[in-house]
Amino acid sequence: MTYDLLIGDCAYSSWSLRGWLLFDAFGLPVRARHTRMYSDEFARDLAAWAPARTVPTVRTPEGGLWTDSLAIAEGLAEAHPEAGHWPADPVARAAARSLVAEMHSGFTALRGACPMNLRVKSGGFTPSDAVLTDLARIETLWSHARTLASDGPWLFGAYGAADAFYAPVAMRIAGYGLPVSPDAQRYVDAHLSHGALRRWRAMGEAQDRTLDVYEVHAPTERFPMPAPLPARARPDGPSVNAACPYSGKAVTHFLEFEDRIWGFCNAFCRDKTVADPGAWPAFTAMAARA
Repeated sequence: MTYDLLIGDCAYSSWSLRGWLLFDAFGLPVRARHTRMYSDEFARDLAAWAPARTVPTVRTPEGGLWTDSLAIAEGLAEAHPEAGHWPADPVARAAARSLVAEMHSGFTALRGACPMNLRVKSGGFTPSDAVLTDLARIETLWSHARTLASDGPWLFGAYGAADAFYAPVAMRIAGYGLPVSPDAQRYVDAHLSHGALRRWRAMGEAQDRTLDVYEVHAPTERFPMPAPLPARARPDGPSVNAACPYSGKAVTHFLEFEDRIWGFCNAFCRDKTVADPGAWPAFTAMAARA
């Protein structure tokens, strides 16, 4: 039972990030197709997913379409109740749905002033009163969620749909150095270290596409995720492995990691691994076995 997911540029598309996390962070099978925003390719790709006009959008195994991130969250929760998108406790579940709905429709000042950009951290940004008001409301919601949480770093204890929806907010706080309380910063830091989000950012680095419409503020710094383990692309093999750790196909592209050469079936598989080798369980498991 595999879903098909259409997503935009990983470094910039906050809504695509939410949709992808609803699969990857919950271990649900999905084939992700990438389209390039602000290009002719975007409209052509979406035409095959009509009536969708935005990303993310999902084609279900039965042939249905979920054309909005809220629809994806609810559809997956209905189809896979064991995955844990919503808290089991009914009071916490009601709060989680409310937080997600408010995120889906609100915080326009923060979104407008701080578009998500996972390639660099912006410096010299001074938040407006409207942005500060949004941040205060977000902190109120996060604090309320924690009063209903079991143990764990996430809003309701275990990772859930609410965390997927607020992941781009956390990335905006990190990417613009926005002022938040120590408790809120700990929640932001949990996202920065989250394996699924590290994989998403690594894919954005592999795409290596800069969109000028996502303005950054000088001076810029490296985006504040944990420093990746060192790896570098290599022009040729031979490699330790004959099959790509992700697709199982024959290797054609190579990287060097821990003084050994590893192979992948295409440049994207290699480059996303170069960007953050430790974020990819299939690769780290292969390297540990060899």
